[in-house]
Amino acid sequence: MPLTSLADGLLFGERYGAGPIQVVALHGWGRDRRDFQHVLQDLDAVAVDLPGFGATPPPPAATGAEGYARVVAAWIEQLPDPQVLVGHSFGGRVAVVLAATRPELVAGLVLVGVPLLHRSDRTARRPSVAYRLVRLANRAGLVSDERLEREKRSRGSADYRAATGVMRDTLVKVVNESYEDVLPEVVCPVSMVWGADDSEVPLEVAYRAGELFEFADLDVVEGCGHDLPGEAPDRIRDLIEVML
Repeated sequence: MPLTSLADGLLFGERYGAGPIQVVALHGWGRDRRDFQHVLQDLDAVAVDLPGFGATPPPPAATGAEGYARVVAAWIEQLPDPQVLVGHSFGGRVAVVLAATRPELVAGLVLVGVPLLHRSDRTARRPSVAYRLVRLANRAGLVSDERLEREKRSRGSADYRAATGVMRDTLVKVVNESYEDVLPEVVCPVSMVWGADDSEVPLEVAYRAGELFEFADLDVVEGCGHDLPGEAPDRIRDLIEVML
């Protein structure tokens, strides 16, 4: 499907259906609008490329989910009706913050494997002594920026290694966010759908998050992992249709 300019060119997305838009889909980190092609067929919907992914340019400065939510909200407020937001992983972070801060724009949430809270087995890790010495030497002008960059890449996650510049700084902000104070502020209906074998955002996160929402239910998909838009698009679509 052809790309559509949204929010005066601040966002781009793909349009589904011909009627008034009812559903807005937000993809995960490192992904783009194409993840939802099997979810949104025959719906009146838009799959958005979030800033820094697909056809949408990066944000001007590093930002967390709140900054992304403001950009998406600036477009949605131009639509005649509140939207059902579908958010996978990072896109779900954005959707939750948008629903909490701009409730008049959101008719419901479908959250797919979203890291809403830090996982219970998360441990805070300080940079190694070796890395901190290289960083200090770089600040003193004794080690090149290229050497420091090699050290960063050797220690970071795959997402961190793939990101550069403002997107890397944005990723650092986002992965340190947790939404205990945000979830109780969401007043619209919430449906969560999770792969039973999701190793990136395990089910225990969904169970704990569900207790913080005012209205939420959880659908667990057996035999699936984190990539539910690819593995079980029909389960996501069923929840969207219930919301509509």
